[in-house]
Amino acid sequence: MSMTRFLVALLLFLMAIPLPAQDKSSLYKSIDSRGDSTWEAAMKIWDWAEPGYQETKSSALLSGMLEQAGFDIRRGVAEIPTAFTATFGAGKPVIGILGEFDALPGLSQQAVPTRARREGVRYGHGCGHHLFGAASMSAAIAIAEQIKAGRLKGTVRFYGCPAEEGGSGKVFMVQAGLFRDCDAVLHWHPGSSNTAGDRSSLARMAVKFRFHGKAAHAAGAPEQGRSALDAVELTNHATQLLREHTPDLTRIHHVITAGGDAPNVVPPFAEVYYYIRHPQAEVVRGLYQRLVLCARAGALATETKLEIKFEGGIYQILPNNILSTVALANLQQLANLEYTPGETEFALKLREHLPRPRSLDSIRQVINLNGQVGRGSTDVGDVSWAVPTTGFSTSCWVPGTPGHSWQAVACGGTTIARKGMDLATRVLAASAWDLFSDPDLLAAARAEHRRRVGQDPYRTLMQKGQKPPLDYRRAPGAR
Repeated sequence: MSMTRFLVALLLFLMAIPLPAQDKSSLYKSIDSRGDSTWEAAMKIWDWAEPGYQETKSSALLSGMLEQAGFDIRRGVAEIPTAFTATFGAGKPVIGILGEFDALPGLSQQAVPTRARREGVRYGHGCGHHLFGAASMSAAIAIAEQIKAGRLKGTVRFYGCPAEEGGSGKVFMVQAGLFRDCDAVLHWHPGSSNTAGDRSSLARMAVKFRFHGKAAHAAGAPEQGRSALDAVELTNHATQLLREHTPDLTRIHHVITAGGDAPNVVPPFAEVYYYIRHPQAEVVRGLYQRLVLCARAGALATETKLEIKFEGGIYQILPNNILSTVALANLQQLANLEYTPGETEFALKLREHLPRPRSLDSIRQVINLNGQVGRGSTDVGDVSWAVPTTGFSTSCWVPGTPGHSWQAVACGGTTIARKGMDLATRVLAASAWDLFSDPDLLAAARAEHRRRVGQDPYRTLMQKGQKPPLDYRRAPGAR
């Protein structure tokens, strides 16, 4: 046998020998060493509570900490001032970790188990994105340290993703090609339970209908006025009738963001903000056109001028069973949450304000969500159509706490949230470690991704030439 054939045979033999379970203790030690600084960063972001596309301090904090850890930073990517990427390492594979940091309007709340607004603060982290960004950052740094030490080979990239809450920031990052070289992407989300699995979500489109009418004295000269508020009300009524004739699982909801200033003045301007959702993006695309007809009808009937401000569209998550199995296994292995007596006291008081409280013991459980369709929407969906993606949730809130609530904001400022965040950091880092260590996993994930996309290629729900709606969280009068 020639030496070349001998070496090839030896290599094949060695590849067939099962490798021992890899020791991730150095990874967890790295995470633990940054535990306090990671929590401090999360609490600063919780305190700042910056809305979508206005997260200047939060973005600067996370990108600065990653830069200090040796990452190469690109700020202001995808024409978004608060979006950034942070990259460490070289070569393949490239594993991405998503991080978010925007807050929600109308959820000002202190870290106490009763309703208590923070003075002078309008926004709050009712979806826990302060935890999301900080945990993902720490996991990325932990992986970078393993690359630097030679235990792993490849590239880790943190994506600083603004405006997930309705601003569709990641869609513009996808369109800018920022995920083009990624082999897999990991994400997580705070919740009131520990969950993972092959799960999808709802696609969504967002739009603001603005009506321009004519002001007049509502009593002295009503015939001279053309009410923009009437146009909003007719639009809303037409939409209520539309609901009866939409596919199952459709969700349509709205808020009136401007409706006039005084009852005795016919409102010359009014605005209504709509979301429309469904598990399939193509269904949402068609429903949006029917929603526009409702607004046109409102304008036609009131002799007002309709202005359509399209705020963006996001796809449903494309599941990946190969990757979700990795995340689920790590979550099941690492889930070890326990409340202290003080945390239990907080949780019991908060439970009094929950419509559907659950047992506190459930924080030790891990739920497999394989095959389910979540009732929320996220711009992670667009990322998942570009690259194999998976995520999970950890219990950062008292069990039974709904997202987008003051209770979620309150929990997010306590050590209950810190414990869930620490668990998420470990699961993210452990899952990334597994992907760096096993090329076969990545190859299988890519093959599954190609199969799932199949004959239904991704077509963005954004309009042609759509720019990031950087002002979508500003009041109409502030424009």
